[in-house]
Amino acid sequence: MSLVFQLAPQPSVPVLGQAEKFPVRRIYCVGRNYEEHAKEMGFTGREPPFFFLKPADALVVVNEGATGEMAYPSLTQNLHHEIELVVAIGTGGRNIKAADAEKHIYGFAVGLDMTRRDLQNEMKKQGRPWCIGKAFDESAPMGPITLKAQAGDVNHADLEVAVNGAIRQSSNVSKLIWNVAETIEHLSSAWELQPGDLIFTGTPEGVAAVVPGDVLVGKVAGLGTLTVKVNPAK
Repeated sequence: MSLVFQLAPQPSVPVLGQAEKFPVRRIYCVGRNYEEHAKEMGFTGREPPFFFLKPADALVVVNEGATGEMAYPSLTQNLHHEIELVVAIGTGGRNIKAADAEKHIYGFAVGLDMTRRDLQNEMKKQGRPWCIGKAFDESAPMGPITLKAQAGDVNHADLEVAVNGAIRQSSNVSKLIWNVAETIEHLSSAWELQPGDLIFTGTPEGVAAVVPGDVLVGKVAGLGTLTVKVNPAK
């Protein structure tokens, strides 16, 4: 089949210890999935999970030990960091039960859900979709995937992000309102998951603004370190 023009290559993420890369199909994100973060955003309680998506080409893939770079995005004056555990799906399915969810997981990684908070808040006030606040270019920095068997007890892993050496967010994955297995159950009831899907599982409290020149260092215990520098706007 001939095409009118050639698209950019499919986004992919390196896998630690593997020569092959993980091809990315979709990026799902869970909103307000830590109680304290929900509170700082003005919400309380264990509300039903909700999801939004980022385009696969929003990824900023950062190799282990390297420093990735993202440009400060346009239209915002309030760019926030959100550190997250990322789940990589290796086996697809629909209506997956939480008890069976682990069978569908390929591995885990460290990710940042970068957010144009001012634009997101304005869209919320107007009752409009807030893709412009979440799904912009370079909004999803991510480190390499660690295979599930090598990731340790991810469900009880500490996670944190520091900006210029000062810790901004610090929590534990066990504080997820909807844990990884429950998230997969809910998500797969709405969409049929496929190999290559990524799930950003939510962020704890402490989200805050970054500016050009800031260096972010994100960690999830057992999964390595994600380092990203924010460059001036293009």
